[in-house]
Amino acid sequence: MIKTEFKFDKSAFSIGTLGEEPDDRAYWLSRPPGERFAAMELMRQINYGYDPITDRIQRVLEVVQRPRR
Repeated sequence: MIKTEFKFDKSAFSIGTLGEEPDDRAYWLSRPPGERFAAMELMRQINYGYDPITDRIQRVLEVVQRPRR
């Protein structure tokens, strides 16, 4: 399940053609960095799925054989 506090604002939704220039960039540049980061994380979770086990950074361990002294 995706953890989110975002709601879909149907009043801000519009339909356009591919030939029209979107105004997304101006909107996102007007938002604070924390909100932009949270929206980016929500899009990542929607696209790739949310898994609380892999939510943290993966630790990789390697066993190294050292020569005897």
